[in-house]
Amino acid sequence: MNFNSHTDVVVRVAVDLVNLLTPGEERGRRYRPPEADERTAAVGAVLNGAGGREATWEEAASLCFVAAELRGVFEAVSTGAVDEAARQVNALLNSTGARPELERHDGEPWHLHFHAADRSLPNGWAAGCATGLAVVLGGPRCDRVYVDTSRNGTRRYCSTSCQNRVKTAAFRARLG
Repeated sequence: MNFNSHTDVVVRVAVDLVNLLTPGEERGRRYRPPEADERTAAVGAVLNGAGGREATWEEAASLCFVAAELRGVFEAVSTGAVDEAARQVNALLNSTGARPELERHDGEPWHLHFHAADRSLPNGWAAGCATGLAVVLGGPRCDRVYVDTSRNGTRRYCSTSCQNRVKTAAFRARLG
């Protein structure tokens, strides 16, 4: 059984969508999300990199709203408002109707996916990203500090959940 690679994928997609589709700052400069066809291509690259299909123009536009909701979760965690982050994740889980399903595809072993009740691309990714963040927020607590200085990121953490928390903390730091 594959216990965490799908969680890693959907958490990475959550981070990538937030960083791509929400305004803010990047490297000390104002960041404006891409629009129109550029946005569609960029979202397609994110989803393809995660094993998904490319988005249509309308789906990419809808994912902007998903990214804004996901950004709220990261911002809440970054200020220590974990209860608020959990409330926001629960709201996303409820609004998407996220439900678990075991799947096996592309030569991979059985693994858990989370789908939205309506199975549209934006809601499907919203359900998966919200579930991935729920796993990270609801995982076992671990306050061990760790910096992976290896070239390929192969160092180990105290647990898989802790590893995901550290990765999420690193992603959160990139949100600035």
